[in-house]
Amino acid sequence: MSLSVVLAILISGFLTGALARLAIPGPDPMPIWLTVAIGLAGSITGAAVGKAISHDNGFVISFLSFGVAMALVAGYRRFVQKRPVFGPGAFAFPERGLGVDQTRERLQRLGFDPSALRPDPAKLEHARLEAMLRELHRAGVLTDEELEEKLAGLQADAEDRQRP
Repeated sequence: MSLSVVLAILISGFLTGALARLAIPGPDPMPIWLTVAIGLAGSITGAAVGKAISHDNGFVISFLSFGVAMALVAGYRRFVQKRPVFGPGAFAFPERGLGVDQTRERLQRLGFDPSALRPDPAKLEHARLEAMLRELHRAGVLTDEELEEKLAGLQADAEDRQRP
């Protein structure tokens, strides 16, 4: 096997692993070698299973390889990092895992607190409710006056929650 074939395999594994990491919401700091390993394991497993069940259908093999790589990222997050795969907790910066300590250290040197990057559930809920009110206004269910009244009430509720 030539060097160019090995490099092509490694680059393919890296791209598959990186895309699988992007497909699962939230931060997943991990070393490059782990991204490559996830991509290669997903590709090899998906190709073997896809070949067996679809008789060499390239689309099935490709999507199954990507799906297995995504499942490996989700499993890593759930069982190694001990955090949810979906939902608000998925967007929190992990506390454990390969490469997490180094990434936390780098972020702190840049002036960011990784623990403060977690989205505030109250702010997310406020933004969701405001978007719903604006959509009701756009659909003609709420008048301009009703919209302003509801937004003022929503803002007052948010301010009440912020007071100690």
